[in-house]
Amino acid sequence: MLSRRIRRAWLTAAAAASLAFTGLTAPAQAEDVPQDFTAQEPLAAEATPSSLAAAAWTPGGAAAPGDFTLSPGALNAETTSRVARLDAVLPKSGVQNLLAGANRTVTPWCSRDPFGTAADPDVKYCLQNDDSTSQEWIPQGFSGVSDAQDDELWGTAGNVQLFASYDGWDPGRETDPDPATGDCTAAELEANDACNQKGVRITFVQSRTNPATGSPEVKYRHVLLGWTYVNSAGHISFDGLHASEYPIQKGVHAGGIVWYGNYLYVADTRNGLRVFDMRYIMDLDPDGDPGTHDAMGSDTDGVKTTANTEDKTKVGRHDNVWYSFGYRYVMPQVAAWKFKAAQGNPAGSYGCVPTGAPKASYISLDRSTTPDRLLMGEYCRPQSGYESTGRIASYPVADLEQRSSDVTAEGWANYLPLTNGGAQGAAAYNGTLYVNESKGTDEPGNLWRFGWSNGALVRKGQAVRTARGAEDLYVERGTGRLWSLSEHRPGSASDCTADRDTADPVGTDYCQRVLYGHRLSWLDGQP
Repeated sequence: MLSRRIRRAWLTAAAAASLAFTGLTAPAQAEDVPQDFTAQEPLAAEATPSSLAAAAWTPGGAAAPGDFTLSPGALNAETTSRVARLDAVLPKSGVQNLLAGANRTVTPWCSRDPFGTAADPDVKYCLQNDDSTSQEWIPQGFSGVSDAQDDELWGTAGNVQLFASYDGWDPGRETDPDPATGDCTAAELEANDACNQKGVRITFVQSRTNPATGSPEVKYRHVLLGWTYVNSAGHISFDGLHASEYPIQKGVHAGGIVWYGNYLYVADTRNGLRVFDMRYIMDLDPDGDPGTHDAMGSDTDGVKTTANTEDKTKVGRHDNVWYSFGYRYVMPQVAAWKFKAAQGNPAGSYGCVPTGAPKASYISLDRSTTPDRLLMGEYCRPQSGYESTGRIASYPVADLEQRSSDVTAEGWANYLPLTNGGAQGAAAYNGTLYVNESKGTDEPGNLWRFGWSNGALVRKGQAVRTARGAEDLYVERGTGRLWSLSEHRPGSASDCTADRDTADPVGTDYCQRVLYGHRLSWLDGQP
């Protein structure tokens, strides 16, 4: 299927041609069309799945680390140049300033309950209602300042968590009268905020003391991720993240994130990793008043620009005005890492092959080892011909800061010993691997614990029942918590009110979206 931007350009051109034919004059079109539609990194190479599916493998056994090898993105140098141009035009904000101006409020221990009779967490955060019930933004990856810094402080800011959400709703796919495009019409794109595919956003969360009242509070702020390109007028611009992505064909799934030092790594399922830089968070509303449309800088043409964060239907530079789908902050991609091996996992399926390039379904960081290691694993559902339950491996994370040579998984690589697959997130700490296994919307998920014995993964006790829709995992060392989040919004599935475990009363909607943490000491003490 054509990318959204190409389809949008085609629809705009078609509308202009129609107006010309009737003798009317079309208004000047916004400069939102890149000169080169391959401005993003090319997709990873594809292999024939049938040639890989039959390879021998053992649940829990060793996998080939070489299959996880990452190569620097072919467009990294060009991306650096484009980000430098954007940096010259748009002002920046540091993480601490962003947190200080966080504009949304968490309610600790609200009534939202995705656990039922599963184990209650040690802490639970409930987002504002529009985020808790959003059909558009689906939370996935989780990280925080405990990953970013050894002392768990970003400057003076502590107690910071990050989570990623992807834009998973496109009403135009149901309403567009033209099934060939499967998209919103040009008029719908202008009128309907939800018609625009926004890609991925990162949410910064901080537990702190209110400086005015002295009372504890938890605040958060959303930041749009973007990628830069040169538009049809030769100006630097940006858009949301987009890729040929399975099973979400509309953008990057962001099933895992890791904040390490200045860099934010985002999982790109079939391709590898996207890289962002905390030093390049662009601020399109520096005075904090959306109605003033602040002055921005100029590109190489010397033309001054302004920014508009009130209009949620546009993104990038349009006729010398910057838009960002209504978000104040935008963080552009600065680099990419691509799988070196051919991608043989079948498209349109949760099945996985046991060899070749993996899927980057989730990532996390292990700071209990030397050196610090970035973990990457696969979400797989075994099926006929594709019985793999998923692989997991780790990289020395510091090696990813250079962008000139391949980085290979080192230390260990294994097949997950899960009967039904479905690993949504994994994190390692002090020799234990914790894995979140989803069980659908009609029963709680499983949190498994594994250790290594003679190079193989072996279970440590029974599964701990946890939230429905449990996703990525993040170890917060200072508090001794293992954080996660639940993705399902209320009413998102009819079987959210049922349970195979009859101890949970039928009729209660257990599809509820929260952030939560279990004590590692409690988890490790479970049978």
